[in-house]
Amino acid sequence: MGIVYAARDPQLGRALAIKTLRAASRDPVARERLTREARTAAAVNHPAICQLYEIGDHEGEIYLAMELLEGESLASRIGRGALTVSEAVSIALGMLAGIDALHRAGVVHRDLKPSNVFLTQHGVKLLDFGVALTGHDAASTMTRLTSPGMLVGTPQYCAPEQIRGEVADARTDVFAAGAIIYEMLAGRSPFAGNTPMEVLHAIMYDEPPVLTGAPAVAALDRVIHRALAKRRDERYPAADALAQELRSALLLADTQPIAARAVTRLIVLPLRVLRPDPETDFLAFSLADAITSSLSALQTLVVRSSVAAGRFAGVTPDLKALAAEADVDLAVTGTMIRAGDQLRVTTQLLETPAGTVLCSHTVQAPVGDLFALQDELTTRLVEALSLPLTARERKQLRQDVPSTSHAYERFLRANELSRDTRQWKAARALYQQCLDEDPHYAPAWAALGRVHRVISKYMTADGSSTLQLAETAFKRALELNPDLSAAENAYAYLEVDLGRATDAMSRLIRLAKTRSSDPDLFAGLVHACRYCGLLKASLAAFEHAHRLDARVRASVVQTLFMLGDYERVVAPETDSDPYVRCSALAMLGRNDEALETLRGVDGHFSPVMLAFASSLRLLLEGRREESVAASAPAHEIQDPEGRYYVGRHLAEAGDHAGALTAIEWAVDNGFFCAPAMARDPWLDSLRGRPEFAAIMRRAEARHRDAIVTFMSAEGDRVLGLGQPA
Repeated sequence: MGIVYAARDPQLGRALAIKTLRAASRDPVARERLTREARTAAAVNHPAICQLYEIGDHEGEIYLAMELLEGESLASRIGRGALTVSEAVSIALGMLAGIDALHRAGVVHRDLKPSNVFLTQHGVKLLDFGVALTGHDAASTMTRLTSPGMLVGTPQYCAPEQIRGEVADARTDVFAAGAIIYEMLAGRSPFAGNTPMEVLHAIMYDEPPVLTGAPAVAALDRVIHRALAKRRDERYPAADALAQELRSALLLADTQPIAARAVTRLIVLPLRVLRPDPETDFLAFSLADAITSSLSALQTLVVRSSVAAGRFAGVTPDLKALAAEADVDLAVTGTMIRAGDQLRVTTQLLETPAGTVLCSHTVQAPVGDLFALQDELTTRLVEALSLPLTARERKQLRQDVPSTSHAYERFLRANELSRDTRQWKAARALYQQCLDEDPHYAPAWAALGRVHRVISKYMTADGSSTLQLAETAFKRALELNPDLSAAENAYAYLEVDLGRATDAMSRLIRLAKTRSSDPDLFAGLVHACRYCGLLKASLAAFEHAHRLDARVRASVVQTLFMLGDYERVVAPETDSDPYVRCSALAMLGRNDEALETLRGVDGHFSPVMLAFASSLRLLLEGRREESVAASAPAHEIQDPEGRYYVGRHLAEAGDHAGALTAIEWAVDNGFFCAPAMARDPWLDSLRGRPEFAAIMRRAEARHRDAIVTFMSAEGDRVLGLGQPA
């Protein structure tokens, strides 16, 4: 709209800038925008606001005389590459100081973007208030300055409420500030798209890729994602609140310059079989699963799980639906066909949702050499992605090679069977056969440990002995490959089952310092921290895992229950199992809803889960003695948290002796969530008993020790927290 001239004031002898309108823009609306820019700048006196000297009219041409700035726009600076954490936060704090001054004067900028943030040697200056909104003119003035349906602002930095045409407020500028801070750190916009409409769709429905790096980056990522929340009531209420969180995050930064990086989100879809073949059809899932496992070792990549990918098996995916449902930037698709003793696999790496083909490869190998096929496919994908690999990551990609093709085939077949609970024992037998042939293949030991654990928890009466077999398998896997993430993550859950939640928590925190883009690791922290009673830390770990993978399987519903946040447990968007959901409904006094669900529970659940559901139903129906009897199959569950649920249930049903026995076992065997025990109303009938007081003292002592361990391991830095409890 305008032209800016460098000029000099001959009376005062100072340099200044003269802003005028282009001839083509000298219409009443443009003149009014320039006038309101002058009024806004004149109304706010702050070092971060470009100073206005005069507004005038020369021969019918309106102009502004303003402070002449020496430096460059933030857009120019970002164009040379991403900024370090300290640089970005310093600029952000200056920008937010100016925004806060505007807000205190009742002004919403509405068009914050890097080109309107100017960097000088003395600090940040905010520019261009032509569409700024003041409280008194929301309806009248802006109706004249904009056309119906016109978007006010620049697409990449517009908040969802601007897109919907709603009146902007301070939180609208907070959103734009969050987008700018993200772009400074990542060197790219948080919302991608080839057209303005694609960008606006991403703002409305997509989450930005997570920023990873040092602990300070993780803390900043949490702050930025809150600033970019879709609902404005979930954002920081004001610019100064965002600034304070940034200062806290910067306290976690080391003295060396820290760079952030945006992770790439990828999904490997099951292969489509072009011609069915009973001997090789299992590879459609298994090869994709093996590639997923290999790529998961890379820190600049977040790879969606094979479970998520399995929903798209056997079909040509709608890439827009895939991008929305799986929340990914890239997808690997492929086909498979057998010709004699050869297997030919063709893969494509696609951008989502655009569908642009980034590369295409065809690999052929003998049916008897499946590892060579998988290794070649993985190598080609890594090359196509052009990912910067550390020496450790290169080693991980190539370290675990099975000694024979037969051993690898058994491993892949077992992976396929392990997806079905009815086939767990058959999968275990195949893993064991694989290891009989190659006892040095670490992934098979890790998989064997995982299947031992789930069998012990849900299928075997003598669970403790099977848990010991699982631990032996995990330890062997980690002896062979100390960096095997699949073994580390699964072993953490086993350690918790065995009463060593504090050890598991400490180890996962240590691993998170170098594996900050592994959602499954943070899901494990959700579990371990809750058992230790560190509920704030558990929730923070879930938020980090959720930012990495919105569909990550994590036990956050139990954390919410232990926090007493029953409304969130029963919220439609929360994935709750029937027992925990109905228990929360009962705590909210919504017994009729709980009973309706419990009466519909069918026989697809394990006997233990059916016992939990049946006993809760009977309790809510007022049949206390029958409820206690029905809960009997759950009394021997090997999970300490499960035993705590048994105890609180028995306490409410009136079996105080049984409740004390169950809760004591839970605490002594590793579930010492003292904050939950202290607030749980269903334990009120036990609180006057000395036995319960003694149990609580033991739980609180272990809880305090866990806090010390958490802080010593720098869990506060990893999760960007203060106190973890």
